Amino acid sequence: MSTQLIRPARTLQGSLTVPGDKSISHRYAMLAGLAEGTSQLSNFSTGADPHSSLGCMKALGAKVVKNPDKTIEVTGTGGRLREPSEPLDCGNSGSTMRMLAGLIASHEPHDFTLIGDMSLNHRPMERIREPLTRMGAVIALVGGHAPMAIH
Repeated sequence: MSTQLIRPARTLQGSLTVPGDKSISHRYAMLAGLAEGTSQLSNFSTGADPHSSLGCMKALGAKVVKNPDKTIEVTGTGGRLREPSEPLDCGNSGSTMRMLAGLIASHEPHDFTLIGDMSLNHRPMERIREPLTRMGAVIALVGGHAPMAIH
């Protein structure tokens, strides 16, 4: 890769690929994991946080395949989430924990526990519990923080 500075430039021709968006990558990981059939995700963010979302969807029953061409294939659960054998590890991703809590709160009759790293476990989660409780979910926190148990 080289850099060239050309003055004056009247036109510019070429192509570039921008990095995958973290916020969008979280959402399409979760939507693909919940969908029926196989979704092919391209330009997925390389950040750790969206990959936490992918890992959680895999633990909930989605099949996740990372291809050599950097695309990711997700075969969704068709809306039928599996109760994981271990807590869902959100890593350091508050986005994963917040969005996943809303996604799984409506799935019965499962019990889910969401955990995070030391930093995430110190972030307040009461603002997630309050609206989901009003919707009928039973959510337990430890001192207003994760781990978060959803019944």
